[in-house]
Amino acid sequence: MSQIKDLSFLESVNKSFNLAAEAMDLPKGLARQIRTCNAVCEMKFGVELNGGYEIFTGWRATHSEHALPAKGGIRYAPFADQQEVEALAALMTYKCSIVNVPFAGSKGALSIDPKKYSLEELEHITRRFAQELDKRGLLGPGINVPAPDMGTGQRMMSWIADEYQKLHPNEINARACVTGKPVHCGGVQGRIEATGRGVQYGIQEFFRHPDDLKSANLEGNLEGKKIIVQGLGNVGYHAAKFLEEEDGALIVGIIERDGALVCEEGLSTEAVYQYKLEHGKLEGFASGRYMKKGKEALELPCDILIPAALEGVISKENAPRIQARVIAEAANGPVTFDGDKILREKGIFIIPDTYLNAGGVTVSYFEWLKNLSHVRFGRMDRRFVEAQGAKIVRLIESGIDKPLDPKAKADLLKGPDELTLVRSGLEDTMCEGYQEIKEIHSSNPKIKDRRTAAFALAIRKIADIYDSMYL
Repeated sequence: MSQIKDLSFLESVNKSFNLAAEAMDLPKGLARQIRTCNAVCEMKFGVELNGGYEIFTGWRATHSEHALPAKGGIRYAPFADQQEVEALAALMTYKCSIVNVPFAGSKGALSIDPKKYSLEELEHITRRFAQELDKRGLLGPGINVPAPDMGTGQRMMSWIADEYQKLHPNEINARACVTGKPVHCGGVQGRIEATGRGVQYGIQEFFRHPDDLKSANLEGNLEGKKIIVQGLGNVGYHAAKFLEEEDGALIVGIIERDGALVCEEGLSTEAVYQYKLEHGKLEGFASGRYMKKGKEALELPCDILIPAALEGVISKENAPRIQARVIAEAANGPVTFDGDKILREKGIFIIPDTYLNAGGVTVSYFEWLKNLSHVRFGRMDRRFVEAQGAKIVRLIESGIDKPLDPKAKADLLKGPDELTLVRSGLEDTMCEGYQEIKEIHSSNPKIKDRRTAAFALAIRKIADIYDSMYL
């Protein structure tokens, strides 16, 4: 008899949604309205490469339009498919709602291995994809705003923005058609590391709640806590680096495609990252023990496990062997629905992806606002704040009749720049989101865990919008 497989990514998302909806008092049919993906467009287009034509397949899913624009990344991956795009678009809808970002959810993908193409070829392909999105009404600052995802980055976003500007030369807000651009092309400082920084802020907020720590059999703060990170891409690298260097956590395990490094005394995230960039693998790194079967490192004892790679890496097959006290979901859908049930029965505290990896879309929202206002953050008030600080310093020094410590004085005199304001806004967003999830969890006895609470929070906010729209 064949073994029953885990639910698919999309099925897992919808099952989690249904659990939350069942715990709420909603008008008949509204849950289905919120859950249903509004539209999916599959595009097949030819691109002239090396004297011939190659056909590419891409998708753009618009899960919801309760708020506009719809927002979500574009990923380039050979395994991309329509169902994955639909699941990611749904998560984006809920994610934006949870952290109070006024976007609906969307997602795009191109079935392509970007490593097999030159930079020039990728530019040609990306610009053609942008043309296809635009002609179908799936690109624009007030309609649908992509961002980087797996296999894409700043450079590709700048190509899309430039192509959109060419197609719409009179559009004053053309740069806002996409986020995640380089700063010199209209991007915002802090966007590259935003998702990883958001993971750090979310975990920090978890440690501010003693009852949550107690439920995870933890105490104290992040200093010395043992962390295993799966995935040393943009999200995993920045999350691990910040937690190690700023919070004093020990990164005792790093898992990549070729294997894992394990060291009880702690690894240097930056050193491992630089080695991976140079050699393309973890094997051979000077410190730690190398494990060829990297996925087995997910099952090692640790305080916090951060899956920051692909969806479905923790399933009902390996969930019984997971020994982490907390799972902080930095990736989209790293735990399947069946795996989640097993982890909860084991008493493992899960900080859900619908909240924890919302840092990227939060800072994308800041970039979008910057593009629409045509003013960088801090330009209008930085010198004013510094002048106010100087007045305070003079008053303090006259009151104590001696100069302040130079460092303290410099801190008081420094006005906020763009990066400072972006980080402040992101931290506030992550703290507020955590507290709202915790509140709905504690106020509804039908809700048994934080994932269900996060979905319930999203559903409640979206339901309020629908209720107001159709009175």
